[in-house]
Amino acid sequence: MRRKVERIAEALSSAMAAWKSVECVSLCEQAEGDTLDPYFALVLDVYHRGAIPDVEERKSAFGDPGAFESASAQQKDRFFLEGLPVRVEYKNIERFEEFLTRESDLVWILKDSGTYAFYRIVHSLILFKRSGWIDDMKNRVLSLPSTFWNGLSEGYELKMEHFLSDLGAAALQDDGFFYLVSAAGFARYCTAFLFATNRAFEPSHRLIEKHLAELPRVPDDFFGRWEIFIRSDIEISREQKYKVAELIAKSLLALS
Repeated sequence: MRRKVERIAEALSSAMAAWKSVECVSLCEQAEGDTLDPYFALVLDVYHRGAIPDVEERKSAFGDPGAFESASAQQKDRFFLEGLPVRVEYKNIERFEEFLTRESDLVWILKDSGTYAFYRIVHSLILFKRSGWIDDMKNRVLSLPSTFWNGLSEGYELKMEHFLSDLGAAALQDDGFFYLVSAAGFARYCTAFLFATNRAFEPSHRLIEKHLAELPRVPDDFFGRWEIFIRSDIEISREQKYKVAELIAKSLLALS
């Protein structure tokens, strides 16, 4: 099955490498798992300078894609090839370079969206590159200064504390919907804070817990409390979970 994945990835990469505007094609780590895993997907990032072919030309280049759909606003194609789910994301180099040069604004932009785009630059498998552009980008994102990481940590800290406050209010009011929303936000920014504090880019949300265990700086009592907080089959009250969330936040803030 791995050969099938590699063969399809290489075929798609070769087809897109023929487009003169394409600078680089990379394969994201979702393709590393078992094809029977519900999380499996063959995800390709296509970095391009200038226009890419239109939808019909792209569809034709991909062979015989099933259930093909394209999101023009987000520049994404989704389809199936030989039964495997494929996602192709097109990323304009000029926009990416402009974004990266706005160092003073990066923290304010990324404190909401996260650093997954940088993670993909650094960790994806390069299938095709026309020049050394992708290597230069890796070096640039890996060389972001301490001011970037410190600012990002501070931004995530504020978000985490905001959702913690909302979580407490929702627990006291027994507001089920707002409690779920607040719990999700708190979990999201707890992990974002941990990655930023460790100066590591965030992976896909699907892989957050796997990579959390690999971070060097995590509170000793974090994972036990984390299990209590995120599991839905533990019968404790919302107020008690809020108290656990308070302990998690306190232990995280002691790292900074």
